[in-house]
Amino acid sequence: MSVLENSKNVSEDEEILERFRPASEAESVRDVSQLGEEDLNKLRQTGVDLDAGDRIGTFLQTNCGVTKCECQVQGVEMLPMTEALKKYDGLSEYWWKLVSPDKDAFTRETARDLDNGYFIRALPGQKVVYPLQTCLYIRSDNVAQRVHNVIIAEEGSELHVITGCATHPHLTSGLHIGVSEFFVKKGAKLVFTMVHNWGEEIYVRPRTGIRVEEDGIFISNYVSLKGVKSIQTFPTATLAGARALVRFNSVIVAPEGAHIDSGARVIHEGPESKSEIISRTISYGGTVIARGHLVGKASDIKAHLECQGLMLSEHGVIHAIPELEAHIADVDMSHEAAVGRIAREEIEYLMARGLSEEEATSTIVRGFLNVKIDGLPRELEEELQAAVDECQKGM
Repeated sequence: MSVLENSKNVSEDEEILERFRPASEAESVRDVSQLGEEDLNKLRQTGVDLDAGDRIGTFLQTNCGVTKCECQVQGVEMLPMTEALKKYDGLSEYWWKLVSPDKDAFTRETARDLDNGYFIRALPGQKVVYPLQTCLYIRSDNVAQRVHNVIIAEEGSELHVITGCATHPHLTSGLHIGVSEFFVKKGAKLVFTMVHNWGEEIYVRPRTGIRVEEDGIFISNYVSLKGVKSIQTFPTATLAGARALVRFNSVIVAPEGAHIDSGARVIHEGPESKSEIISRTISYGGTVIARGHLVGKASDIKAHLECQGLMLSEHGVIHAIPELEAHIADVDMSHEAAVGRIAREEIEYLMARGLSEEEATSTIVRGFLNVKIDGLPRELEEELQAAVDECQKGM
């Protein structure tokens, strides 16, 4: 990136920050009983059900206030970030270790004035199949929500988290900045599923770092199917130990007016480590930039990048940018990308079997957005599919 381009991006970032007031200036909801039925329906559409009996813990933040934080299983700790920083004397081993506070204007803003976030830790050897649920909810208009999250899967543990990020149904504008740092220790497994359900004038700026140690597993599932003004996300995972594994799966729909710049980077530092970045994108008139960057720095690694895009409008854009970067000879790295329209013969085939053209198109799109992911526990797979089904109702 040239100095001129970088200067332009900085000025745009600062201009976005100046548009919105701090979340601390907006009214906070301190109890779930203060939420209306519209709020609860929006949360359910985002994969967060406050009445579900199969969740072992729930964290809900509304604007800057913690509305609910409870965990029902021994061996897993869940705290608001402000409390965790006090309890663990600033979390010196984890705080701003995977994401630099000086990365850009948004990280600097969060480092300067934090609105909270969550801290989750699975103790060594603790294996939890049922998911925890977290939600970062913007309920007031023209608010900038700045959060910092830390999740730690200690050695030999297993943890599943489903997080929903959403705005109130009548909210017209806002900014969400989410800094997240994930630490997967030796032999641990962390599955992190995120469903975004924003409004049409919302700016979203996640900044994420992941570190996976020897024999650790990190699986990220990201779903965004509704309208949004702008999303910019590019998590970086470092496979620091031998046989570490990471998978990034994303399903993204860009309606008209949306600009979504998404992807992931994986840096292979441990021998025999493996990675996959798989994205499926649909443009209904919006712009999607699908990035992927695989970096091989260790021997006997396997890494694959795949992007599939479906154009359903004459005015949309899908831009796939795959990158492979090998620093030694003994690596196995590959990528493939395909972008196009629905084939007319596929629609005619289904119409010949009794479907209307609209029904045939919808069937093909649903198949394209199939988010069945190998390795997920049944409970999390069902929850993810339910969230996708809810989001598709408005498409």
